[in-house]
Amino acid sequence: MNAGQKVYTVSQINQYVKGLLDGDERLSALFLRGEVSNFKKYPSGHCYFSLKDAESAIRCVLFRREAGQLRFQPRNGMNVIAFGRLTVFPRDGQYQLYCSQLSPDGVGDLYLAFEQCKEKLYREGLFDPARKKPIPRFPQTIALITSPAGAAVRDMLRILKARWPLAEVGVIPVRVQGAEAPGEIRAALEWANRHAVADLIITGRGGGSMEDLWAFNDEGVARAICASGIPVISAVGHEPDVTIADFAADLRAATPSNAAELAVPDQNEVYAALLGLRERLARAMARRLERERQRLEGLSSRRALTDPMAPIQDRRVLLDYQRERLSRGLERRLERERGRLAGLAAALDAMSPLKVLGRGYAIARKEDGTLVRSRTQAAPGEALEVRVSDGALRCRVEETVER
Repeated sequence: MNAGQKVYTVSQINQYVKGLLDGDERLSALFLRGEVSNFKKYPSGHCYFSLKDAESAIRCVLFRREAGQLRFQPRNGMNVIAFGRLTVFPRDGQYQLYCSQLSPDGVGDLYLAFEQCKEKLYREGLFDPARKKPIPRFPQTIALITSPAGAAVRDMLRILKARWPLAEVGVIPVRVQGAEAPGEIRAALEWANRHAVADLIITGRGGGSMEDLWAFNDEGVARAICASGIPVISAVGHEPDVTIADFAADLRAATPSNAAELAVPDQNEVYAALLGLRERLARAMARRLERERQRLEGLSSRRALTDPMAPIQDRRVLLDYQRERLSRGLERRLERERGRLAGLAAALDAMSPLKVLGRGYAIARKEDGTLVRSRTQAAPGEALEVRVSDGALRCRVEETVER
């Protein structure tokens, strides 16, 4: 090292390089195309990542304020175009791009944000048809969450009044465009549910560009629609316009006017249907009355009504017939029993001891009435009574003889 040659510190060199880069106008407003790599968002809200191509990479930083303005979520592998200024962070001595804007390469950031939000909520099941609530057929109160000054609200009020004037319609005024619009729409949905102000909610606005309709692509608005206990009809833009709110709502209408038509029945159609029902009821009642009249005529011609004593007389004849049958039955039964009794008497008579006595036999009894069946039952000198066919003999035993 030559005497007198100046020696610089690392900080001085980094500051010098930083000054060179900051002074280059081309590097102070730079568009850079590349693929996102190593993307990381810190709790502070700042985002750090790298942009790379096939041969090189450059570090980038997106501070919280700029990151909060993004409509999409950067991901690794995504091709983007970054705008910002290139400078050196003196502490590390590395140059990096301080991004102020970031947009997808080849597709608009609004469209990408729309697809990302739709995919996220779809995976969570918020668009599942099973969770959608039925729209009441005859709503009594309807809340319109929309701008009070737009043509859409006037069209809806006109159609609702013409189709179903019985419904009470109220407007909850909100902004439907701009940064404040999503928050107002969410708050209106929550307020309507908290106070149960309606049987049905219609939220939406007239047509416009994708930026104009963006409030209805807000994730918070979609979640508020799904959380609503009151059925919600989404009515945003024209027929080709589709928003996240359309997927989240219980029913999607092509336009605000179409939403009013879907919300209530047509009073003329209901009146015609009631007339038809009245005619059907009248015809049915006429047929019923004719059947009952014929039935009444049939009943009035019956003998029970024309001759009230006829049933009694018929019963008397039947009673005489049954009494005659009973009498004959009893006689036959008595005859059978008489024959049976005579048979039993003959059998009993045949077994009577008196019949035996009539054939010359006798029965000996002691004084106490005991029958003497053996010679051993009587002793000489004992008194006996001998029963014969026509009376009895009082005898005394002189001797017992063995045979």
